[in-house]
Amino acid sequence: MIDIHCHILPGIDDGPEVMDDSIAMARMASEDGITMIVATPHINFELTPADRIKSLALELNMRLAGEGIDISILTGADVSAVIDPALLGSYGINDSRYVLVEFPHGRIPSNARKSVFAFIMAGLKPIITHPERNGSVISDPGIISDLIESGALVQITAGSITGEFGRDAVRCSEKLLAKGLVHFIASDAHSPLTRPPLLSEAVKRAGRIVGEEAALSLVRENPQAVISDCNVCSQA
Repeated sequence: MIDIHCHILPGIDDGPEVMDDSIAMARMASEDGITMIVATPHINFELTPADRIKSLALELNMRLAGEGIDISILTGADVSAVIDPALLGSYGINDSRYVLVEFPHGRIPSNARKSVFAFIMAGLKPIITHPERNGSVISDPGIISDLIESGALVQITAGSITGEFGRDAVRCSEKLLAKGLVHFIASDAHSPLTRPPLLSEAVKRAGRIVGEEAALSLVRENPQAVISDCNVCSQA
């Protein structure tokens, strides 16, 4: 499995503070069947240099090799939707055109379609992160259909499916899956304790809704297409 959204790099955002915790997260992920993790620190108005992200990922990969943990760390970012997309070309997943885009947690703004269009015009392919935890989408999952029609893809959080974010997030995840509005499941992990990098249980539960093969594609074929900079089918 490939986890395309994980705050695993130490001391760079609200993920782990020290490298030992990053290593613990990678060990947990490997034991869960994850072979690749995309390190995606938050990028807000203060742009963390992409070179710093890559340097930390390289250091973590070296440490993991020394620990005998068979997992690869790639780089990307979890970028705020309000940042000018023209500034974000260096933050694509594995240097691809795909970039994780985070809208405000409480609501999807009325100009969201315009934001998606701006990313596309900048040569990027936006992947909307964790909409099932957004109040606007919980109230009206149809919002996501509009954004997909505008060219966006959708990633939901493993913990939302398994109940870590409450019943509303579970129900919304299930609705989005049932309607074919999900292209990726990712961990959005921040810690080896409270928000761990695990996918397998969420995939199992998603499989009860969309079927095992389709659920696995959300953590295998579709993420592989992203890191290879190939096309992902617009319909999950």
